Amino acid sequence: MITLNPNILEKAGKKEFVVLPYEEFLKIQEELEDYEDLKTLRKAKSKETDAETVSLAEARKQYGV
Repeated sequence: MITLNPNILEKAGKKEFVVLPYEEFLKIQEELEDYEDLKTLRKAKSKETDAETVSLAEARKQYGV
């Protein structure tokens, strides 16, 4: 879990920007990258649901391992 310590900047009395410590920004960026990777993996996996599979024993036999 990421603990945030934001500083909120206002403009004309409305919340306009958030400033974070750099280390917190890096943690959020890493989490977002991991999330994007997970979404990509899930999308690719869903496209392969009907793909033909081969057992480990059959693969070993095919490749002589």
